[in-house]
Amino acid sequence: MNGILERVNNVFKIVFNDENLVVTEKTCSDDIEGWDSLQHINLLAMLEKEFHIEFDIDQIISFENVGDMIKAIDSMNGSI
Repeated sequence: MNGILERVNNVFKIVFNDENLVVTEKTCSDDIEGWDSLQHINLLAMLEKEFHIEFDIDQIISFENVGDMIKAIDSMNGSI
């Protein structure tokens, strides 16, 4: 899953325009300045593009942190 986390972190850097941003599996929206509902949509769209997947609404609602996103990505693509 480290490969997924690295790719997810790169997406976060792009979406939040912060080359120094480092996310962990425990990172949540409260931890990143500017992570509002619009940025959340942008983030999900970029993750879907990066991993060639499509989150369903139940997954999106259940995301509480980056780890939940990684688990969803991993379950859709196996080991990336």
